[in-house]
Amino acid sequence: MTLTDNARSLRKNQTDAERLLWQKLRNRQLLNMKFRRQFPIEPYIADFVCLELKLIIELDGSQHFDQIAYDKERTDFLKERGFEVCRFWNNDVFKNTEGVMESIRLTILKRRDERD
Repeated sequence: MTLTDNARSLRKNQTDAERLLWQKLRNRQLLNMKFRRQFPIEPYIADFVCLELKLIIELDGSQHFDQIAYDKERTDFLKERGFEVCRFWNNDVFKNTEGVMESIRLTILKRRDERD
């Protein structure tokens, strides 16, 4: 399976947390920024990405407790390519949706300022 095929499969089989966050990010609902979901950035697939700002949003479930080194390597790789990576626990998306959205909003504003 290619990376693109894998991304398509992930889009079709979203987690509940991804589905909830996507409802808040899609169609330029947040500060008119375009986000894509399950977007391939060789050799990884980002959960959500705003290419204009090089901003990646990652949602982590319990499996990430066991892959801290992998996640750090992945984040470092993406940062080296100019991306900012924001990570949120799935649980936070459910229990503090507005807090997660506010954090993303503030990061967008910061990235816009850095770009200008």
